[in-house]
Amino acid sequence: MKIKVFIVDDQTLVRGGIRSLLSLSDQIEVVGEAADGKQAISEIRRIEPDTVLMDIRMPVMNGIETVGELMKSSDSSSIPIIMLTTFDDHELVIQALRAGAKGYLLKDVSLETLVDAIVKVHNGDTLIQPGITERVLKGLEGKKTQFDSFRQPEDMSEKEIEILRLMAAGCSNKEISLAMFKSEGTVKNQVSNVLAKLGVRDRTRAVLKAIELGII
Repeated sequence: MKIKVFIVDDQTLVRGGIRSLLSLSDQIEVVGEAADGKQAISEIRRIEPDTVLMDIRMPVMNGIETVGELMKSSDSSSIPIIMLTTFDDHELVIQALRAGAKGYLLKDVSLETLVDAIVKVHNGDTLIQPGITERVLKGLEGKKTQFDSFRQPEDMSEKEIEILRLMAAGCSNKEISLAMFKSEGTVKNQVSNVLAKLGVRDRTRAVLKAIELGII
């Protein structure tokens, strides 16, 4: 069964380009599109796609506001959202991830990278593209953290920190298991422990908190 994708971008050419690119994949089906966040919210709730590709900068309602609104609704809060960004949007990327987005990609990614990202978030993984992670890290420098705890959890092991680094690179549990020579089940349990120790509910927030606390 194909993964149903909804595209949100205010530029018609960008939407058309992404749609054309995804039509080359036998794993993806584009089921709708919108030119702004307000239009996207009603359409996403009506269509209920599997994944959303959303631009950050849009008129009427931007991507960050749109993610926040979608996360408030039980009908749409479980739909994973990938933010589409440029190299200059690192501060907005951070805000979008905090609002509930599951990852981000540059708009000029290859078909292989785009499809892989959609499949990953559809399967419950977090996607943080290595090519712009450095920009996000720089965007966090000197900024006040949103978290209550400023200290590294005392019982965070070196292996758990390594798992956090791999999570920050966008690795799935399977990829982490291969990198660390552990079973996928063991890695899944360790990821759950990492989330619990950091006091967050998903991988994206775990990476953000780890970055802000200087753990990775």
